[in-house]
Amino acid sequence: MANTQSFAIQPEAQSEKASRLVQQLQSLLGSDRVTDWNNALENLHTQAAEAIARSPSPACILYPHNQAELAEAVTYAHHHQLTLMTLGQGSKLHWGGLGDAVDILVSTARMNRLIDHAVGDLTVTAEAGMSFATLQQHLQKERQLLGIDPSFGDRATLGGIIATADTGSLRQRYGGVRDMLIGLSFVRADGQVAKAGGQVVKNVAGYDLMKLMTGAYGTLGIITQATFRLYPIPPDSQTILLTGDPEAIATIANQVTVSTLTPNQFDLLSPALVQQMDIGTGMGLLLRFQSIAVSLEQQVSQVEAIASNIEPRSDQNGTGLQSCCLHQDDELNLWGQLRETMESCPHQVPITCKIGVEPRHSAIALIELEAALFMKPLIQIHRSSGIGTLRLEGEAIVPQAILKLRQICESYGGYLTLLEAPPSWKRQIDVWGYPGNALPLMQRIKHQFDPDRRLNPARFVGGI
Repeated sequence: MANTQSFAIQPEAQSEKASRLVQQLQSLLGSDRVTDWNNALENLHTQAAEAIARSPSPACILYPHNQAELAEAVTYAHHHQLTLMTLGQGSKLHWGGLGDAVDILVSTARMNRLIDHAVGDLTVTAEAGMSFATLQQHLQKERQLLGIDPSFGDRATLGGIIATADTGSLRQRYGGVRDMLIGLSFVRADGQVAKAGGQVVKNVAGYDLMKLMTGAYGTLGIITQATFRLYPIPPDSQTILLTGDPEAIATIANQVTVSTLTPNQFDLLSPALVQQMDIGTGMGLLLRFQSIAVSLEQQVSQVEAIASNIEPRSDQNGTGLQSCCLHQDDELNLWGQLRETMESCPHQVPITCKIGVEPRHSAIALIELEAALFMKPLIQIHRSSGIGTLRLEGEAIVPQAILKLRQICESYGGYLTLLEAPPSWKRQIDVWGYPGNALPLMQRIKHQFDPDRRLNPARFVGGI
């Protein structure tokens, strides 16, 4: 996370106003539900400094324990014209646009109960503040899983995952968050509770409303609980890693795409990422198969056969093609290393972007993105969707570099969204860079849900 300065202690006049607000909220919800901002955890100060554009700092942070308390707090804020910013455990609070001045932060972290797990129906309902890791641990007892692979999975909450539509490379097999979400409850900007969908897979009532809430960065309502479809845990797993000549890797990826192979994860890695992970040279290709053992053997053999028929170009670096198969602990360690490399912060100025290109152009776009800058980015692209993550680190990077990278993504039918960066960057360039024509429609939807712009203002596309 960027080394940004935390919010200063409130000026005297503002501090008195904040103190009165804190006292009123404590009387309403209870003192254990309200934390004065000056007493909030230091990491929240840092995260908020990266998410809020203007001072003064928030008066406090609320920790409601259930939907009724949250609705009561939002109703109070609505009546007193207070602006709210929402979070779970704050793992992605610094993503997205800089919010306008915020009166209150609202955390759903204590709304973390498991509501229902219908094992036979393969569905689960949980409160939004439950962490993804906690839910997966519960599901594993019944040999089931929620098929997403979000960033910061050890801390990310279900509400935050929905709000940011953060799926990860398991999208290859299970689809996006929208595909797994079958029911939703949320608190509107006026404090009223609303629901969409249901608790069974066949129920499609309110389906469009769930789509709207997914990826809206909390600008339409505060998610309180969600129902997901589940999948059985595959009986076995094996990963094949290919590294070497980028053109050869691109050819293999294209042939896998049109083959009968069914990888659960299918990722391209930039040469800089391969080098940093110390897993080879050149571009990387990761294919993870999860099925019964005999199917794994056949599919891995088919990938090896495809690779053996590819002639890597002869170049001065001698990258050639290398492959290895990983199973059990070695496989888990490799995927864990990839996650740690893409999420860690060894330097003071990390820049993280969500990128997208047309899937068929994934490999060539990756090559151009890496060649565009002197400071080589770490890039992971999910081949089937063309969606991925790009990460830059170093003091020499300038904001204009993002515009150059965005232009490349757009030339391949895609986009680049700036997720994590110093606030000074987000003030200089458009975080979202949205090139489409749906902004007026999105603005009308925002006005219908939140006409006074009290929920996470300016965090989403076009300053919504």
